[in-house]
Amino acid sequence: MNDRFDFAFDFDFDLDELAPADAASEEAVERFWSGDLTALSQHHTTPNGSHSFVIAHDQAATWGIPGAPQVMAIAVARDLTRFKYTLETSHHATVSFAQNWLVERGCPPEKIAKIHGDSLKPADDLTVWVERQIRESGARYEVLDNHTSDFDPSETWTLTRDFRADDAPIRVFHEEWNHDAGTYTMREGAFADVGAARAWLDDRSGPLPEPPEYGDHNGAVVRARIARIALARSACASATPKASLDATRTPPAGPIQRPVQGRLL
Repeated sequence: MNDRFDFAFDFDFDLDELAPADAASEEAVERFWSGDLTALSQHHTTPNGSHSFVIAHDQAATWGIPGAPQVMAIAVARDLTRFKYTLETSHHATVSFAQNWLVERGCPPEKIAKIHGDSLKPADDLTVWVERQIRESGARYEVLDNHTSDFDPSETWTLTRDFRADDAPIRVFHEEWNHDAGTYTMREGAFADVGAARAWLDDRSGPLPEPPEYGDHNGAVVRARIARIALARSACASATPKASLDATRTPPAGPIQRPVQGRLL
């Protein structure tokens, strides 16, 4: 197996000759239904294919409980010597938190970072930096709550506790989609407590308050990292053939697809 992406990916994890290693894996397989899933990114280890890591959009969630997370992370580990496997799934409001969950289970961050297909693109370098920070944060953030809205507004938010923050440890990660521009933004806000964060989410009376570290001596580190991201993105853009750039600017013919977590054009 390799990292070649295929939208026809049928979520066949090659488990026919294996038995679940525990009751949780057995239950997960019985509940697993791929008919509502669209694979967004995947990584399979080589050469023996002992692990699979997948991020998918769960279409069923869009018709379920309002605000429910729509991104599913799937981790499969196969013990080929004992003919056993474990299978875990987890739902998240944003791709970056799903990536973090998979990285914590052994997936290399760079292998699951690229999202394929007709997805919305990051609007700016700060978005790229915030998403990378989440993806590679380990157990830094405890997710307290999240919400997904497909339309009016098209956004998600994830309410977390930052175990590394001494000041304003409650962090809100707000993702907003601009379908007309084909982009989205991700921003981090900092609050003294959960009550203050929920008050902002309820009334949006002002801008999302930046984390204190954005403005202290660590702010230079943040700016330097964002600058490196900008250079890398600029290099990738300049290496893209003109025909490819033109293709990204011209909407495809045919009907517009329903958004995948608000991201598909």
